[in-house]
Amino acid sequence: MPTATVNGIPTRYEVSGDGPPLLMFSPGGFDSTLENWTRHGLYPRIELMARLRERFTCIAFDRRESGRSGGRLERIRWDHWVAQGAGLLDHLGIERAHLIGACVGCSTAAAFAVAHPARTDRMVLYSPAGGPRYRMTQLARFGAHAAYVAAEGLAAVVELARSGTAGFAADPRVGPWVTVLRTDDAFAKEYAAADPVAYGRMVTAMGRLLFDRDTVCGVEPADLMALDTPALIVPGQDASHAPSAARYLQECLAGADYWDVPVAEQTADNAPARVIEFLSQQ
Repeated sequence: MPTATVNGIPTRYEVSGDGPPLLMFSPGGFDSTLENWTRHGLYPRIELMARLRERFTCIAFDRRESGRSGGRLERIRWDHWVAQGAGLLDHLGIERAHLIGACVGCSTAAAFAVAHPARTDRMVLYSPAGGPRYRMTQLARFGAHAAYVAAEGLAAVVELARSGTAGFAADPRVGPWVTVLRTDDAFAKEYAAADPVAYGRMVTAMGRLLFDRDTVCGVEPADLMALDTPALIVPGQDASHAPSAARYLQECLAGADYWDVPVAEQTADNAPARVIEFLSQQ
């Protein structure tokens, strides 16, 4: 698959299908890869990607620090992920697109719409990540990683990352840069040589500031309320995709369509059709 350099970071992406452009912010937390649209969670069951390709030019990509995309050792913020999506559109020569986010990708999609309203047509927020248990899980994950670095050092993180295949969610000790440590020797060397005390402070602040509320993170509610981007919200229904997170978006996004269908009843027959119907409106 092709790779674009976006803000100095390699971004692996795929363009498929035909029709209006649809920029896709992948599900999967800190392993948000383009394959997750067909392999992760409920998405294989509902066959969303296969149907979207029939009507839209789908632009899917590995989020930075995920899959085969690169990364940079810095305190990552939501606007870094927004900049990656905007830079990929620039690379492809696309000025304006529909957006779809799934899971944690909903936060980035919403943040993109706030930062670039003139570049956003319609927006689908599918199974948004959020809720008190989700936040507790994320903060505990960052805390476990920081504790491992304090006890063992950054060289031990590199060795552990390269000795296995577990991601940050499965083994917090390997940290949020684990995929880059496995694929980029120069980055791994730089990472191992970093100041562990400064790194510990940075990674702790990163977790606390990324996951700063018990609902959908990434955008201030006042900024969501100021948006006039048409939005479709599809709720999730578990500890990481709390129904309350979807209802929060409904409250903040004036006039949003809320597809009030339980996850078990979201199928290959009805879910893609609902998304396509929404995105096809004028």
